[in-house]
Amino acid sequence: MDTAAKNTERDHSAGSDTGAGGRWSRSVRFRPREPRERGERRAPSWRRTLIQAVAVLTVVLLFSRFVVQPYQIPSGSMEPTLRPGDRVLVNKLAYGSGDRPQRGDLIVFDGRGSFVDADADENPVSAAARGLLATLGLAEPAETDFVKRVVGVGGDRVVCCDKGGRLQVNGVALDEEYLHPGDVPSEADFDIVVPPDRLWVMGDHRSDSRDSRDRLGSPGGGMVPVERVVGRAQWIGWPLGRWSSLEPTGVFSRVPDAPPGGHGGAHG
Repeated sequence: MDTAAKNTERDHSAGSDTGAGGRWSRSVRFRPREPRERGERRAPSWRRTLIQAVAVLTVVLLFSRFVVQPYQIPSGSMEPTLRPGDRVLVNKLAYGSGDRPQRGDLIVFDGRGSFVDADADENPVSAAARGLLATLGLAEPAETDFVKRVVGVGGDRVVCCDKGGRLQVNGVALDEEYLHPGDVPSEADFDIVVPPDRLWVMGDHRSDSRDSRDRLGSPGGGMVPVERVVGRAQWIGWPLGRWSSLEPTGVFSRVPDAPPGGHGGAHG
């Protein structure tokens, strides 16, 4: 074989093992990946779905716990404003930064120590299950939770009734437009002064409401500690046909603030 033929053969052989610039390169062969079993392909999808569901539930529960909580109305004590089965949305931030409940507010509160015995409790397992569902608005609240309207705040003198049969707060007679049709402001007479940091609360359906009036002779006089207030009922969220905001009432607009030191204690 002549010299030219040998050079040609050498160049041809080298070209199969060298790349651009004369650098050596090796071709790497990859073994085809075996397909996974069907169950192995689906498992990660189920795990992702479960993780996403848990994350969403956690966010909802945290939002309900600290910001806005659904509350299912269990009775007719607040009719016609709120009906049994309504789901109201309770604003838990309404009384932050030093704000306090005002006359006319619709509040949800823990009634232990004011409306029920302080040590009232239920089975821990059933309480946990009910609490979870109630937090989502899918079950009635605990028997220790109540929704009522604030009629008197600390220092106010609340009297029933004047000669016209109306409730008085700090000497001003109230025309309570929210009362259930046919109801009177109260069938029981009373004359009380609300202690500091307490609330006198009543239902709008006065003839079907157990409220501060029913606990007058008990410790605390049926008046709710401000610290027991969960939040303000601000919207009706369900049923859809009842969707609305719960606007403040003007019934108490003419009521003056209580004088410093209150009115000298309870009466009657």
